[in-house]
Amino acid sequence: MPARNLNQLSACEIAHGVAAGAFTAEAVTRACLERIEERDKHIKAWAFLDPQLALAQARAIDAKVSKGPLAGVSVGIKDIIATHDMPTDMGSPIYRNNRTAADASSVALARGADAVILGKTVTCEFAGLTPNVTRNPHDLDRTPGGSSSGSAAAVADGMVALAYGTQTGGSVLRPASFCGVVGYKPTYNLICRDGIKFAAESRDTIGLFARSVEDVDLIASVLTGRPRVAQRETPPKIGLCRTHLWDHARPEAQHAIENAVERLEPAGAVVRDVSLPESFSALAEARTIVNPFERARSMAHEWNANRPLISEGLSRQIEEGLTIPYARYIASLQRMQNCRAQIPAIFGDADILLTPCVTGEAPKGLTSTGDTRFQEFWTALHVPAITLPTHKGPNGLPIGIQLIGRLYEDETLLAAALWVSQVLAAC
Repeated sequence: MPARNLNQLSACEIAHGVAAGAFTAEAVTRACLERIEERDKHIKAWAFLDPQLALAQARAIDAKVSKGPLAGVSVGIKDIIATHDMPTDMGSPIYRNNRTAADASSVALARGADAVILGKTVTCEFAGLTPNVTRNPHDLDRTPGGSSSGSAAAVADGMVALAYGTQTGGSVLRPASFCGVVGYKPTYNLICRDGIKFAAESRDTIGLFARSVEDVDLIASVLTGRPRVAQRETPPKIGLCRTHLWDHARPEAQHAIENAVERLEPAGAVVRDVSLPESFSALAEARTIVNPFERARSMAHEWNANRPLISEGLSRQIEEGLTIPYARYIASLQRMQNCRAQIPAIFGDADILLTPCVTGEAPKGLTSTGDTRFQEFWTALHVPAITLPTHKGPNGLPIGIQLIGRLYEDETLLAAALWVSQVLAAC
């Protein structure tokens, strides 16, 4: 039996331990449920939890002779992602106790690998910006970020080993940074999006929360079918990209980037400054066109049938989206595509880019999920991104750094992230 409580183990440790017979999937699940019983009355990370259903899954896994790569690993599912045996409420009274006939692809693949689908985690309304009830486990008076609020908080607090989120602007990386966990947004559409409720279809991406890069790699390998990422044999070449938003970062966020460079270079990383073309500054405006336009169409049924049950903030976005001219929408998509085409030249010989993830520590209060600009900028480009919980701010709260990879070079990004995380943890 490990010295740590089973709920504190990494996903890799759980899968290895269950497969080797060191402990059971049921014991891991019970440890997670006990942690939730103890803590969730304060944090409110879970939208749905059925302990008996979770334990039944675990016992079925324990009964197998041959176990899958996620044997006994507990997974929380953001509540806009379909699960056939649990409701998918989407953070809205419109879908209270909504049941789907099938799992989303990402859920079905995890089940097939012998994960325990522990429950559904709280999401902001339809994965938007209207905050829900979840609190930051490091400070209950601060936001956990959003919209994947419950997933980030549950992983950070040791309630679950892994959790799913979705990112349209910054809904994986921001809460991961605020809560102090690893958040990974893969290349756009790399993880099958079947079974999710779209916010903006041209940007929505299923992402992952974990407490280590190795755990992110484990679940991503199951969901994509690729081999596990190998350790780098040489330090990565890193492009330091402050972006045109640098002045919007508070001192603690700027310090995290500059301090990371100071510690990575002596370990062998080759770091050079990277600048973005002026045209990239228009991505923020393009997002204000694309997101409302696509949101209004994604929610056409809810708008027609249940308009009074949609929040004021989301209603304004839908109304705005319905007035945006089609030509302006297409022009914004083309602007984003033009910027994507310049990514290879911007990287040059760099393996990854290092850039701010958030403007600073999680803000006080629960009326906002925080500033999205440092995450949404890269989401619009469809490139893979990961945040690592490497620093703390003036109040002792987590600050993540963000690493960016080239389109479809997620393995290079994860291998570099593993190297970076190991170096920064050691020095």
